[in-house]
Amino acid sequence: MGGLVTDPQTLNVGYQPTQPVPFSHAIHAGQLKMDCRYCHNTVFDAAHAAVPPTATCVNCHSPAAENGQTALGAVHTDKASLAPIHESWKTGRSVAWKRIHNLPEFVYFNHAAHVNSGVSCVSCHGRIDQMEVVYQHEQLSMAWCITCHRNPNEHLRPVEFVTKLDWKAEDHDWGEFADQAEFAKAHREEHNINPQVHCAVCHR
Repeated sequence: MGGLVTDPQTLNVGYQPTQPVPFSHAIHAGQLKMDCRYCHNTVFDAAHAAVPPTATCVNCHSPAAENGQTALGAVHTDKASLAPIHESWKTGRSVAWKRIHNLPEFVYFNHAAHVNSGVSCVSCHGRIDQMEVVYQHEQLSMAWCITCHRNPNEHLRPVEFVTKLDWKAEDHDWGEFADQAEFAKAHREEHNINPQVHCAVCHR
């Protein structure tokens, strides 16, 4: 019997499943200041934000060869917690990451459209760079989405700062604009940003 499928975790703020690899965004995005796009490299181009392939992890965490040699610059090559990464690399089977931000299948959300408009990762995902273990930061309800669509200005920033997670409007040099509100107004006009709230926008 067919039907529309949703995930009970969609509205679960704080949802924090145990992942097969204890990847720390606090270390990678926070301490090491790695840009989100190093791992999530399709966020500006694709409708869906991709989970990075194992090859991305292996760039830094390649397993040791049979003779014990490791790639130049490789770190934590023999760490037990990275065994699923090394097994994935060896077998070609993807790591079974558990999805956290999971919209119902009857909801259309274009990731690239939002970040290219100047909506930061922080608006939906929170301060990922401070999360030792990633959790759902916002309730992904229709009401939550519509609230932003009706009043998007406070969530807009210059696109080049979308992945700068510690960016603050009050510390930014707005140049020709008096403040963030004035920037947002001009930015929306220049880029024709006019988020809609009618049903067909998200339910296609």
